[in-house]
Amino acid sequence: AEEVESRVNKKYGRKIVKHIILNVASQPYSARHSDMPVFAPNLGEVVMELVYGEDRAGIDSNDIAILWRNITGEVSGAENVKFTASLFTAGAPIDVQLGSDNFDQLKQAARRLEDELRNYDGVKDISDNIQGGKQEIKLRLNKKGKALGLEITDLGLQVRGAFYGTEAVRIQREKDDVRVMVRYPLKERRSLANLSNMKIVTAAGARIPLNQVANLTIQPGYSIIKRADRRRVVNVQADVEEQVVAADKVLQDIQENFLPELRADYPGLTYSIEGQEKERRDSMGSMLIGFFVALFLIFVLLAIPFNSYVQPVIIMAAIPFGMIGAVLGHLLLGYDLSLLSFFGIVALAGVLVNDSLVLLDAIRNKMKLHPNDVIKAIVEACKSRFRPVVLTSITTFGGLLPIIFEKSLQARFLIPMALSLGFGVLFATGITLVLIPSLYTLTLHNGHA
Repeated sequence: AEEVESRVNKKYGRKIVKHIILNVASQPYSARHSDMPVFAPNLGEVVMELVYGEDRAGIDSNDIAILWRNITGEVSGAENVKFTASLFTAGAPIDVQLGSDNFDQLKQAARRLEDELRNYDGVKDISDNIQGGKQEIKLRLNKKGKALGLEITDLGLQVRGAFYGTEAVRIQREKDDVRVMVRYPLKERRSLANLSNMKIVTAAGARIPLNQVANLTIQPGYSIIKRADRRRVVNVQADVEEQVVAADKVLQDIQENFLPELRADYPGLTYSIEGQEKERRDSMGSMLIGFFVALFLIFVLLAIPFNSYVQPVIIMAAIPFGMIGAVLGHLLLGYDLSLLSFFGIVALAGVLVNDSLVLLDAIRNKMKLHPNDVIKAIVEACKSRFRPVVLTSITTFGGLLPIIFEKSLQARFLIPMALSLGFGVLFATGITLVLIPSLYTLTLHNGHA
């Protein structure tokens, strides 16, 4: 971290790194977007705090994270090393959740998926949530135990009572509730031989040594056991260098070429895409539903006063052109379409209706004055409403310019939405002045107005 600080400050000729914070046995920053343990003796975290975004214009924190990763290289003995440049995230860029009833197959499938992801350039910090824990003694009933009518729950309860204790009585002492537990003496609880030879009571009352009715195996346990729909699941996650490869391209490729083959090799294996892709998919799904509901309500609210099904469609015809303008605005300023961009497009639909509504209402009023001269009525209406429509759009766009060109970190979240709204209104205004009169003329000729 100190080497990265030195290189970054030297490269840009000023202090970019404010502080370096080391956390031992905890990961408070990583815990904000992770389901992993926060406190454990084998955990550690190094946090590099940069100056504010407006004080380091043109310096991307992701570039510093990539430099840090390259300088650090492989960390000997570490199970999992991650580099991230975001304190708040919707999940890992690549997150594939595998599920199976056979945990051994699940681990093998996870390892194969990790090996496959390593073949992609720009995919880094590949990991899973299979974390080994302490050594455990596992009990399994043998044939004799089953023949005696024992269940695995009988073994568990009796072993727990012997080593943890069974409540014999409770004694109330003023406000305190004292529980008296009966269990083996400390010396006997520390001996594996005593566990193997402890007497298990059967349903018939017989007392039989544990090692005769069950098989005891010592093996590592797991500090995290994750389930979904009652099945054991493992999440394989990875980060990407956006300058090299896009996460959605990697996910699309493995879904088409690798995951079906993996599922065929391990019967019963299931997979799902989680992380940022799932959040994006869920958000887009709910937003699209809301968008179409909004369009329907706009149509209903316009159809009632106009007493027509066709004229609301004419008014709403400018909405697709506003979407084109929003996309062009992103391309012009070099921004990618994001979820907030689509939020802006949803808001854009309501704004565009205003200009179309004003223009169509003026045309209807002029038609009452010139019922036999359609062209004259439309031209006069466009002349009378040209200035209000154009000024409304220009002032809307001008009001959004400070947000669009704001350089502070806080404004970056709003810039895509402002781009959609501003450029969508600006582009659709010119289309509206031509489209609405043209569509209205066509409906008159076809007898639908």
